[in-house]
Amino acid sequence: MTPPPLLERPLVVRTEHLDPGAETWLAERCEVQAVPVDDPRFAGLADRISGLVVRTYTTVDDELLDRLPALRVVARAGVGLDNIDVAACRKRGVEVVHTPDANTQAVVEYVTCLLCDALRPRVLLDAPVDKARWSEIREEVCGAWQMNELVLGILGFGRIGRRVAEVARAIGFTTIFHDLLEIPESDRRGADGVSMDTLLAESDVLTIHVDGRATNHDLIDASVLARMKSDAIILNTSRGFVIDETALADWLRANPAALAILDVHANEPFTDTAPLLGLPNAHLAPHLASRTTTAMANMSWVVKDVWRVLQGDAPDHPAPA
Repeated sequence: MTPPPLLERPLVVRTEHLDPGAETWLAERCEVQAVPVDDPRFAGLADRISGLVVRTYTTVDDELLDRLPALRVVARAGVGLDNIDVAACRKRGVEVVHTPDANTQAVVEYVTCLLCDALRPRVLLDAPVDKARWSEIREEVCGAWQMNELVLGILGFGRIGRRVAEVARAIGFTTIFHDLLEIPESDRRGADGVSMDTLLAESDVLTIHVDGRATNHDLIDASVLARMKSDAIILNTSRGFVIDETALADWLRANPAALAILDVHANEPFTDTAPLLGLPNAHLAPHLASRTTTAMANMSWVVKDVWRVLQGDAPDHPAPA
């Protein structure tokens, strides 16, 4: 399908946050409006929108695309494309762009923090304590394991998984990974590639870094959890839908020494019916892994590819087919 002709000063609508510097840069070249898709003003702009910039919570599907006859480019200010129907966009001649390496460092730092939270309990004092209480605290707060005694399993060995492997090896973990692709030895970062069965059986800590493909929905289900150690730690900073949360809740109840720390969830924000709420060995965070000022700015510079497409040039970071 041939895209509609480019307007002299095209309208780009952002539905979620953009770094001010990136927005100013784009506004020097385009008309830029900040309007969520459920805002009544959006309908009044729809016929003129040439570019759409979204983050995590705007769904770009056939229903939305039908409302945007002048659209030429959809930009995801981030990495994953789970909320964008790329095929539907390209069928209409609409390019999709993203920022594939913008938040890798931020997520890896966050995973490292979660590892420390799980394995190295800490107490900070805001007032003096007497000698007896001081000694009690030192007895109570003691990590059961050191990281160099444990196996870290990495499920998904893309950009983030590989950087996690580097950090984990530097700390002292034995690292193993499983990925659908064959990873060359030169890209393994000191980790050993293993089967899914071996990953589950040997991992003391399992950190999940898979993509948003349909086959990854409920990838971690009851049958998978049953093959893990009864005191394993599960970290998920990838996608909430990767884990069957009801199955995980059942497994955590049956294995009180196990722990799950989840930054992403099947429904965001989750409600009071979420199956993991109230479990002492389920720790739930509000999707913070990529939340650094630097990463947010890096993701916002997807606007450069927006402008390239609107000018008729090839983008630097098109979405994979």
